[in-house]
Amino acid sequence: MNVTVKNCVIQDNMKYNDEIVLTYKIEYPQFSSMYYIKSLNAINKYYFNKAVEIQRYYKKELYKSAVEQYIYSKQNDFPIRVYEGLVQYQVAYNMACIISLYFDNYMYLGGAHGNTVRTSETWNLQTNSRIKLNELFECQLDYKTYILNQVIKEIKKDPSIYFEDYEKLTIETLNVENFYCIPKGIVIYFQQYDIAPYSSGIREFLILYTDCVINPFKKCHMKFD
Repeated sequence: MNVTVKNCVIQDNMKYNDEIVLTYKIEYPQFSSMYYIKSLNAINKYYFNKAVEIQRYYKKELYKSAVEQYIYSKQNDFPIRVYEGLVQYQVAYNMACIISLYFDNYMYLGGAHGNTVRTSETWNLQTNSRIKLNELFECQLDYKTYILNQVIKEIKKDPSIYFEDYEKLTIETLNVENFYCIPKGIVIYFQQYDIAPYSSGIREFLILYTDCVINPFKKCHMKFD
C-alpha cells in the first residue's frame, strides 16, 4: 500500500524599482491515502507550515538583503545578481506504513555560488511519529560506531575528493538527524563543507539493510499490498 504524493508549489519573483531582485520556489508534498488519515493530515500540516515559514523568511529577510545588495550594486556600477531561493524534495521510500523523504534548500546570495542545506524525515504512519536512526539498528556494536566504520571505509576508496582530516571531521560532523531510507538501505549524508570541499557536494553513504540494519517497513504491524 503506497501513499499518493501531490506536489505543491509556492513561488514568486520579487521586484524593486521594477527589477527582479529575488526569485523563489518552494516545493512541498501533500500525502493522501485511504489509510493513516490522521497521521497524514498531521504530516501535511507540518510540511505546509514549513513551506509558509520559509516563504515568510524569503519575503522579509531575504528580500531585504536582496534590495540592499541591489542598491549597493547600482551605486557602485556592479552587475545585478538576483537572489534565489529554491526548496525541492524527494520521496525516497514509500512502503507499508513508512514514508522517508529529504529536502534540499538552496540559496544564492550573489556570491560565486549558492549553498544547499539538506534536511530529512522518516515517518511511521501507524504511530504518527518520526523514526530515529538508532531504531533501525540491532547491532551489538554501537550504531554510531557501526555507521562511522562504514562511512570511513567508503571514503578510503577515493579520499581525494575529501578534506585530508576526513576521519576526524566525519566523527565530529556525523549528525543522527541526517539520514533517509531507500529500498536498499539507509542513506547517511553530510552537509556541504562538513567533510569535503564545495565541489564534492553533499556526500552520501549507503548503509545496506542486513541482519543488523532494519528495513523500516518491519516497524509496521500491518502491511498493505
